[in-house]
Amino acid sequence: MSLLAGCGSNNQEADNGSTSEDQLSPVTFSFFGADANPNWNNMQDAVGKEITRQTGVSLNAEFAVADPSQRLALISASGDYPDLISPKGDLDKLVDAGAMLDLTDLIEEHAPNLKKLFGEQIKRLRYSNEDPSIYVIPTYSSIDGLNFVAGSGFELQHRAVKEAGYPEIKTVQDFEKVIRNYLEKHPVDEKGNPNIGLTLNADDWRIQITVTNPAAETTGKSGDGEYYINPETYEATYHFRTEGEKEYFQWLNHMYNTGLLDKESFVQKNDQYQAKIASGRVIGLTDVDWGYGDGEKALKAEGKYDQTYGHYSVMLSDQYKDNRFQSTGFMAGWGVGITNACKDPVRAIQFLDFLASEQGQVLNNWGIQGKHYELQNGKRVVPAEVQERIVNDSISFSRESGIGFYTNLGAHYGDGVKDSTDNYFTKNYPEQIVENYTAADKETLQAYNANTWMDLFPNEKDFPVKPWGAVWNISVPSEDEINVIANKVKDITWRQIPLAIMSKPEEFESIWNDYQQKLLDAGVEKMEKGFTQYVQNRVKLWNE
Repeated sequence: MSLLAGCGSNNQEADNGSTSEDQLSPVTFSFFGADANPNWNNMQDAVGKEITRQTGVSLNAEFAVADPSQRLALISASGDYPDLISPKGDLDKLVDAGAMLDLTDLIEEHAPNLKKLFGEQIKRLRYSNEDPSIYVIPTYSSIDGLNFVAGSGFELQHRAVKEAGYPEIKTVQDFEKVIRNYLEKHPVDEKGNPNIGLTLNADDWRIQITVTNPAAETTGKSGDGEYYINPETYEATYHFRTEGEKEYFQWLNHMYNTGLLDKESFVQKNDQYQAKIASGRVIGLTDVDWGYGDGEKALKAEGKYDQTYGHYSVMLSDQYKDNRFQSTGFMAGWGVGITNACKDPVRAIQFLDFLASEQGQVLNNWGIQGKHYELQNGKRVVPAEVQERIVNDSISFSRESGIGFYTNLGAHYGDGVKDSTDNYFTKNYPEQIVENYTAADKETLQAYNANTWMDLFPNEKDFPVKPWGAVWNISVPSEDEINVIANKVKDITWRQIPLAIMSKPEEFESIWNDYQQKLLDAGVEKMEKGFTQYVQNRVKLWNE
């Protein structure tokens, strides 16, 4: 495997010495990923082919299309395991079933790039205080790096913000005013179809992204999934029981009853949600970029740049400070592991080691030298014609190139980290980020005296690094009672929150109080107490 910086090199000398023919002989590993991956092309994109050329490895991959927890439960119970698996938050099911290999010795003996990448942080790969085994290579969190990309917050179409005169957008009231003013002037699009103020995506787990997570974020709680963690005591509280969240959902209730919130928000499927965005009729979103990206890419392909979105630091009120981008530090927990069904664990760990190498990371992030980027005076530069396709034809370009497709397969450095050639590993550094912006993006940012969307948000340096990382990636053993309670309160929340939002204003209070009582009856306090212990154990495991 060639692990030098130049992806097109034929030099077969790896970071840890020369590569044998056995290491390059063709091998196919089966793989299951808990994330849906509609763009997977069987590694027939340019980057995938190059990975296979340099490692000999191809993947026979299956990705979750519905509830990944159910599929993983079946895999765990069947004993029919793929060679490689990325189970996200359901690793405990596989560990309990005895499906996972301890990777400690494989890393030590066959993975110099992984050892170099993780360095002192390798202790965070341990499964628990009681079981120090390494079962997965973390791929959902990067090593080092800074947040340069604001891919979340609240989103507004450029044309609506421009028509409003680029006002201050700091609170939900500011956000609402831009939407209301635009719809009053433009109730329908050019085809006579009604424009939509705000639409939500409540299709299964996506309800957490666009409906419930913003309640925590707009009330000053950083992204910890379903919990708020007290930064002093590390005590966990189901975040729907904390200050301000009732008021956030009451605002959504107001948006619904005044016609600014899409009436189909809680019945539409993800493809319908994406289609609405692609139509250009949706003025505002409360999503993350990967959640609405397919719809926005379609707008760009049609040249409707003023109907794409900017990101804004919106809070419930000015009494709360936005800490959406508070650093988690390096988070282990979610990643790719090797099962005991794998016939060649050494080749498997060498494959994961390649993805973690300098060359593997550059290949995934930049593509192939001479095709997707060039070296000019020792610096990687994206040619103008390639950059034009990235901005304006991103769907086709992504599928052809495969750039970025393999991020969650391999361990990697974060944004702003440089490799041994003094080039950035990723394209997400301020100068290159700006290159990816459309003219509409740049016009809006200029109006706010900003260069990137991140300039509109508080900097992560304003906050301490969270010693627990993010608790959404803490695995709870399947036999623990708090899992049963967690499923109960999830079902209650997913039913009661939409009910409260769609209720008549005078009914909201009683529905909310009923919701809170249902949580208590389901044992939410016991769940919080039990999960607190896992958070405190995580802090001890990672920081001692």
